[in-house]
Amino acid sequence: MALSPIKTCVLGVGLAGLTFHVPFVLALPELFTLTAVLERNPQTPGGKVQQRFGVTTKIYRTIEEVVNDPEVELVIVGTPNDTHYPFAKAALEAGKHVLVDKPVTETVKEANELAAIAKAKGLVLYGYQNRRWDSDHLALKRLLSLPSSSPLSLGNLLEFESHYDRYRAGIRSSWKDGAGAVYDLGSHLLDQALKLFGRPARITAFIQNIRGVTKPEVDDIFTIYLHYNPGTPFSNQFTVLLRSHILSVKSPQLRYAVRGTKGMFTKYGLDTQEDQLKAMPSVSSILEPSYGQEPESIYGFVENIADDGVTITKTTWPSDAPGQYICLFKNLAGAIRNNEELEVKWAETTQVIEMIELAYKSSAAGCTLEVSKL
Repeated sequence: MALSPIKTCVLGVGLAGLTFHVPFVLALPELFTLTAVLERNPQTPGGKVQQRFGVTTKIYRTIEEVVNDPEVELVIVGTPNDTHYPFAKAALEAGKHVLVDKPVTETVKEANELAAIAKAKGLVLYGYQNRRWDSDHLALKRLLSLPSSSPLSLGNLLEFESHYDRYRAGIRSSWKDGAGAVYDLGSHLLDQALKLFGRPARITAFIQNIRGVTKPEVDDIFTIYLHYNPGTPFSNQFTVLLRSHILSVKSPQLRYAVRGTKGMFTKYGLDTQEDQLKAMPSVSSILEPSYGQEPESIYGFVENIADDGVTITKTTWPSDAPGQYICLFKNLAGAIRNNEELEVKWAETTQVIEMIELAYKSSAAGCTLEVSKL
């Protein structure tokens, strides 16, 4: 018997709500129904969702109205960072499942508290780490899964470098510029690295406000090093370098530079899904074959050293699997209706917040910090 769609309320109709959440709820009517949105100051009777997608839904102006609606089963939190914890907590306490945009909370303490409430009530609590389904990240995972006997294998990794750089001299009219780059973009970079390589032994961070156009404490660039001891995950020492620079004059921007004992992977340019989601005329475009496809012009390439230790062979490594943020939503629905295992576990998203807290401490103290073992 087919299960009924999950009645969903999306909190916030800014970039997160209108680009990353509402389109997927609407594109999967067999799994979700958009029951309501939280929009504090709608300028038209139907609000931004009707303007953008031609869909009529209930509009609430307060979180209290949302959690008191008995129809709502799932709450998607896409509001400013400092509201993630109180809004998620209110929804969980009201018996709603919750999907929380990154960063899931501002502190580990808050994340652990939400986990305890969800567990006690038997609810799904899911961290929105959509960038695990970027086309270039999927291509990278496929490369790293090659056996050591493959002529394209990188061998044991020595250094993994991952970037989200851009050039933006001014500020946006957005709350995200007040959140800081580490919480904003660092959440994605840390999540990908931790999922690939596990927990590091030490962390070193350099975090700054280089433009001086927002409050001094609001960072706009960062470099974070994750240090791994031999045996975790490779026999040699291994370093992860995560970086975001706001004044990077480059097109396309560097995305990955991965160095191994047998080769190197280099990739420029970003996954196309965000730009497609902003521009698409209809949410049905998400289901078309062209969605999430990366242009060949920004495919990565692998350089391998020959047995003579001199000759280098260069091979295109295509991002042939399209980006698929929709997989996250399908997994979320499966977890709620069928008790499927979460692809993004709350403990993993909590670990990201732990690394962010350590990164700020490292930068402030000007030193490398030990990461406690679990």
